[in-house]
Amino acid sequence: MTDTIQRTDVRPPAAVTLLRFATAGSVDDGKSTLVGRLLHDSKSVLTDQLEAVAAVSRGRGQEVPDLALLTDGLRAEREQGITIDVAYRYFATARRRFILADTPGHVQYTRNMVTGASTAELTVILVDARHGVVEQTRRHAALTALLRVPHVVLAVNKMDLVGFAQPVFGAIAEEFSQYATGLGIPEVTAIPISALTGDNVVERSARTPWYDGPSVLGHLETVPVSPLPGDGPGAVAGRAEPARFPVQCVIRPQTAEHPDYRGYAGRIETGAFRVGDAVTVLPSGRTSRISGIDLLGRTVDTARAPQSVTLLLADDIDVSRGDLIVPSDDAPATTQDVEATVCHLADIPLTVGLRVLLKHTTRTVKAIVKAIPSRLTLDGLSQHPAPGQLVANDIGRVVVRTAEPLALDPYARSRPTGSFLLIDPADGTTLAAGMAGDAFTEGATGVPGPGNEGWDF
Repeated sequence: MTDTIQRTDVRPPAAVTLLRFATAGSVDDGKSTLVGRLLHDSKSVLTDQLEAVAAVSRGRGQEVPDLALLTDGLRAEREQGITIDVAYRYFATARRRFILADTPGHVQYTRNMVTGASTAELTVILVDARHGVVEQTRRHAALTALLRVPHVVLAVNKMDLVGFAQPVFGAIAEEFSQYATGLGIPEVTAIPISALTGDNVVERSARTPWYDGPSVLGHLETVPVSPLPGDGPGAVAGRAEPARFPVQCVIRPQTAEHPDYRGYAGRIETGAFRVGDAVTVLPSGRTSRISGIDLLGRTVDTARAPQSVTLLLADDIDVSRGDLIVPSDDAPATTQDVEATVCHLADIPLTVGLRVLLKHTTRTVKAIVKAIPSRLTLDGLSQHPAPGQLVANDIGRVVVRTAEPLALDPYARSRPTGSFLLIDPADGTTLAAGMAGDAFTEGATGVPGPGNEGWDF
């Protein structure tokens, strides 16, 4: 059978954790080859996929299968030998499940890397050992820092082409680590590899006796990640995260069995909620206490991210889709003037005065672009003031005025509730992905202070 998987133990036990990670690097640094090697050597490739790759490779005159073809699935990618779109791959080992985003290396596909890394807990940044840290390496490190990805792996690839020389690896690791520290990246793990031959990708290589760290897969299997429900006693320990619950819908069956039932269904984005917690509903500011939590048809005392639950409140207050339920002692401020960093994704430019929709968690409101104070130059991490507009792949600061108050956390504190999308109201196209900073204050950007004057929704 061509659809038989090469290993029978791919599906791990239910308690195994999940790691979302992304790969990045300059053109021809070997990202797709590394991903293909990870899939191949972890026995996570379908037999017919491997046969198809081998056939295409033979047609090109290659003696061994080009594992990069396992991820470069678009015809244009195979013809040009580059990665264009984000390729998501799912695989597992006995210790962990993985969702991998193989992102492009070209400058013109910066928006694709932002998309792939936006939900990642780890980024693997590849460097060609022959070229060292280049401009695109610094750009990807800056994006990783901007997106607040907590873990970074520096994979120094093609070590076989420099004779597995320790000084070459050491110099590259030192240069990158210093740059990453300046960006505020908290952790960098440097690993010497050869994706083509498999050295230090899945198994430790005998050709790097001077290296005593883990292989790439070994590190991916052991790096700390956010716990999932049911992972053990520590699963509810993340109380340092702000508890945030965007309401997706109101459940009120009004049946004879449940005449007075009113619940608020959704997914806990971060933190944990417990029965008895004092909570505030935003943006209205009304307060109550959690009187019950329903989870998969049963009642529980505690629930945490990313569980989907129904919260019951002690008071009969007005709550609707798009509202945010938060602890009363840890509630974010509401604002209609949102200052944020955005990555522009669309081909049409983002300009001052453009009317948009702003989608934050389950809430979508009308908004208008009030100002574009600066554009970020990733090469030197400098701000280009008053650019006038943002075009595709640009990253810049914007001030957006919303028709209704929003409760956004700073992105640095909470990625799920500090992020948002700007959408074209005419056709639903996603224009930009935003990361909220401090709320707009008068004089901060040279535009008028808070107020609706001149901004007609």
